[in-house]
Amino acid sequence: MATAVIILRPLRRGAAWAGKRLLSEAGGLRRGWRRQAQVSGKLTLFRRGLALSTVSYLSYEAYNSISHFAVVHASVKVEEIIEQADYLYGSGETEKLYQLLTQHKSSEDAEILWRLARASRDLAQLSSTSAEEKKQLVYEALEYAKKALEKNESNFAVHKWYAICISDVGDYEGIKTKIANAYVIKEHFQKAIELNPKDATSIHLMGIWCYSFAEMPWYQSKIAAMLFATPPTSTYEEALSYFHKAEEADPNFYSKNLLLLGKTYLKLKNKKMALLWLTKTRDYPAHTEEDKQVQKEAVELLNSI
Repeated sequence: MATAVIILRPLRRGAAWAGKRLLSEAGGLRRGWRRQAQVSGKLTLFRRGLALSTVSYLSYEAYNSISHFAVVHASVKVEEIIEQADYLYGSGETEKLYQLLTQHKSSEDAEILWRLARASRDLAQLSSTSAEEKKQLVYEALEYAKKALEKNESNFAVHKWYAICISDVGDYEGIKTKIANAYVIKEHFQKAIELNPKDATSIHLMGIWCYSFAEMPWYQSKIAAMLFATPPTSTYEEALSYFHKAEEADPNFYSKNLLLLGKTYLKLKNKKMALLWLTKTRDYPAHTEEDKQVQKEAVELLNSI
C-alpha cells in the first residue's frame, strides 16, 4: 500500500505538473494561436489591402484608358466635323455648312467655333436672307467668335474672324461705334498676320481697313477726332501695299482683292494698272454669289473708264 501511495504521489505531482505544463503549453498554444491569428489577420488584411490596391490600380488604369479613349474619340469627332465643314465651305454650300455647325454650337473647340462664326456671317451675306435674319446672324457670329477667342488666343483664324464680326456689328450700332472699334479691329488683323504671315485673307482685310480710312468722308473724320486723341488714318498707298502682299501670298485667291487693286489704282489715278486688275476681276471664275457681285462691279467700272 505504501508503495502504491509512494507511486501515486509522484503520479499526482506528475499529473499536477503535467496539468500545469499542459495548461502552460495550452496557454502557450493559445498565445501562439493569438499571435498566429494576429499574424494571420495582419496577413489577411495585407492581402485584402493588396487586393483592394490592385483593384484600385486596375480601376484607375481602366479610368485612364476610358478617359484617353474619350479624348481620342472626341478629337477624331472634331476632326471629322472640321473636314466636313471645310468640304462644304469649299463647295459654296453655305446653308448646309451652317446647319452642320450649329449642331455643335456648344463646342469648346476654337476650330469649330470660328468656322461657325464664319458660316453665320456668310449666311447673313446671302441675298435670300431677310434683313431681320441678317442682323440676328451678324450678332450670333460675333458671339461665336468671342467664345473662340476665349478658347484659343493663339489661332490666327480666330483673330481674323473676331475682327470681321466686330466690324459687321458696327454697321448696326452707328458710325461712332464703328470708328471706336477701329483700333480693336486693326489690332486683331495684325495679330492674325503675325500668327500666320502667309494668310492672304488677313493681309487683304488689313488692306480693306487702310482703304476704308483712306476714303473716310470728312464728317466721319471729325467723329474720329472726337473719339481719339490720335484718330485712325491711312492712305491708298498703304492699302495698295497690303492688297499686293495678299496676291503675293496667294495669287488669285479672292475676286474682291483683284477688284480692290483695280479700285485703289483708280483712286491713285493710275488707269493703266486699274484696267489690268479690273479686267482680271471680270475674268475671274465666279463660284459664289459674292464673286458674281464683284464681277458686276468690275464690269461697271470698266465701262466707266
